[in-house]
Amino acid sequence: MKKPMKSIIAAAVIGISLIAGFSFAYAGNEKDELKSDQVTFFGSPTSAISSSVAIPNSYNRILFSGTVAPLLKKDGKTTYERYGNTEKQAIGILEKLKAELKTKGLSLADVTYLRVYVAPDPNKGDAPDYQGWFEAYALFFNTKENPVKTARSTVGVESLVSPDYLIEIEAEVAYKNNGRQANK
Repeated sequence: MKKPMKSIIAAAVIGISLIAGFSFAYAGNEKDELKSDQVTFFGSPTSAISSSVAIPNSYNRILFSGTVAPLLKKDGKTTYERYGNTEKQAIGILEKLKAELKTKGLSLADVTYLRVYVAPDPNKGDAPDYQGWFEAYALFFNTKENPVKTARSTVGVESLVSPDYLIEIEAEVAYKNNGRQANK
């Protein structure tokens, strides 16, 4: 083997070994965090979302059904006048979720997981407007006011129950049962 090829192989072996070592060290730390009595979010510090969330048995959970945007203007002539674009609809849904959580003595900081369905937007070439959703999410999560980064799935779908709806959001919430109970 030529000398440059040996150097490349050696560098690759060292690099892979370092990555594996860091991965095992990080995995060991995550294993310890699973023993926590608090909700624990895992993932890259640079990501806007968590890759996973551990919820201890001492927590209760609430699951919110798919929620769609509130009506903005009943006599609007277009989807955008009646409900807004994807970002505006997502903001409306997250505001509804925030209000519903407040009635239960909870907040968006208790949200652990979001499942999001994004339908094609005629103004975006009949493609889902993922960026609009991401921008709305960034107003409510991973912020100074709410540093929680939920685990999340975002799925493009063919349509939702009404052609006016461009996005639908389901939420999973966890809260500790220590006097901070959700109302019926």
